[in-house]
Amino acid sequence: MNENKEIKALLHLIDDPDEDVYETVSEKLLSFGRDIIPNLETLWENINSPETQERIELLIHRVHFRELTAALLDWKNADADLLQGALLVASYHYPDLQETETRQHIEKLRRNIWLELNNYLTPIERINVFNSIFYSYYKIQGVELNYENPDHFMIHKTLENKKGNAVSNGIIYLILCEMLDIPVYAIRIPQQFLLGYFSEPDPFTTPPRHALEKIQFFIDPLNGQMYSHKDIESYFKRISVPPVGSYFRTRKNKQIIQHLLEELAKCFDNERNQYKMKELLSLAELLED
Repeated sequence: MNENKEIKALLHLIDDPDEDVYETVSEKLLSFGRDIIPNLETLWENINSPETQERIELLIHRVHFRELTAALLDWKNADADLLQGALLVASYHYPDLQETETRQHIEKLRRNIWLELNNYLTPIERINVFNSIFYSYYKIQGVELNYENPDHFMIHKTLENKKGNAVSNGIIYLILCEMLDIPVYAIRIPQQFLLGYFSEPDPFTTPPRHALEKIQFFIDPLNGQMYSHKDIESYFKRISVPPVGSYFRTRKNKQIIQHLLEELAKCFDNERNQYKMKELLSLAELLED
């Protein structure tokens, strides 16, 4: 954006000690949207005050956050594609994220799995093929939940570093299953991000009391391990929770991205980054039906 007189005057006031003046200036600069970012970056490079640089960094962040909020609302009200939703979440932490490379990674995985599948495989054989490509050939590793490392929740970083937790691995797993017409969906079992292999391609309308009957087996996306109904019964006994039907209902894409945002927010549960935690939780609230 060209630096006209108005913008020049606003940038000159960015270090004003009066908070009211600063807030008025900030709102006006924010109204220019993404176009104002080059001006702010140039100012940051040519100023020697750490306090003013911090203000500029926060302003740039606020521009990105406003754009992300609008984009997430559009996503919610459109077709809520899971890959696009995960990329939007990643762009919170990486605002200059280029989507092309991530989409190419996904397509490479999809093609490699598709080449090994055929119509004569049983459900377990299909998942064995999938897991062989995903975890052994492509070498995606599963790591335990660690809120010290936000990258483990980022789809592009999981693909780039071949390392993710159950949530990020699970989202990639689900994206690929949808592309390959494999009826695997996320379910709502407490304290876990677990997937179920369903006996029908669209289980979203299944009444809660019948949901468990539609699941043939369960998959842990951390490492691809498959679990039987008996294994899941044992899990519920261990955590002393009755296995009611609603836990076996499928999560829709909006609910999956909402969960991702809530988990990512926990990475910023400290005094310095408290504002990021609040922002991520506010984005999660936007996805409430």
